[in-house]
Amino acid sequence: MSTNSILAPIQSDLQAVEIRLRESIRLDYAPLANVFETLIESGGKRIRPALAILASKFHPADQDKMVTLAVATELVHAATLIHDDLIDKSPVRRGSPTISSRWSGTATVLAGDYLLARAADISASIENFRVMRIFARTLMTICEGEIRQDFGGAHWPPNRAEYYHHIESKTASLFSAATEGGAVLSGAPDAEIAALKTFGHNLGMAFQVVDDILDFTADARELGKPVGSDLRQGTFTLPVFYYIEQNSPAQAGDILSEDLDRLVNTVRNSSAIDASKAEARRFAKVAQDALAVFPDNEYRRALSGLATYVVDRTL
Repeated sequence: MSTNSILAPIQSDLQAVEIRLRESIRLDYAPLANVFETLIESGGKRIRPALAILASKFHPADQDKMVTLAVATELVHAATLIHDDLIDKSPVRRGSPTISSRWSGTATVLAGDYLLARAADISASIENFRVMRIFARTLMTICEGEIRQDFGGAHWPPNRAEYYHHIESKTASLFSAATEGGAVLSGAPDAEIAALKTFGHNLGMAFQVVDDILDFTADARELGKPVGSDLRQGTFTLPVFYYIEQNSPAQAGDILSEDLDRLVNTVRNSSAIDASKAEARRFAKVAQDALAVFPDNEYRRALSGLATYVVDRTL
């Protein structure tokens, strides 16, 4: 099942988001405007804006504010991609050269910061204090997670608890901000807001686990980077933790001394991949179970369908 079919009930809303996204990055300074346009126009699945919209559909919501929230959510995501590409030294993103491959590190960081500020400005225009606070806390969580990973916040050897903390910060926090924010905008009761926040969090966890699986199993040309790039950079993800636990639990500190091409291939063909996929399915199931408080309508089915899609996707 494709995202287009899953998101059919909100296609008109997503089209409005696309228009507003392009309006939000129109700048007088051409170099900055051009790189933002390339990033936004390269597409992506727009899952985060879709989550914000779907979460707002169970009660009447102001469409303009709903679209504004969706746009702000996608801009935060775009900003994190800019920063991630710099940290990962990625030359290509969705078939186009990354900003970090063309600009200095300082300029790249500032470009990402600009988009974060733009997202904050747009979210503030909604004039909903609770939504603003959700966004502010999410931005802090994302930044704190990256700092912990990249500047010594974690201990060596890393452990699975630290991995979960990182993907909560990196991915799940924005998914849950989208669903929680959408629910708040619709005036949903607290129990439903909590349910949608739980849904978004667990969907985000499943999404990142699958991303980390695809880092081993997808084709390098489709990934736009070498297979196993996280491990090659010294970052342990769930498939690596399962591989260590299944094969050499006492050797985590020595794993990076092995031949990396061979190690990546070994992990790729090991039962660690199936174990990681099962973990992603568990997160997706928790997300789907959280939807039980909502009526069985097209919006609930779309959210549930996204959870299935996230686990089954091949890229």
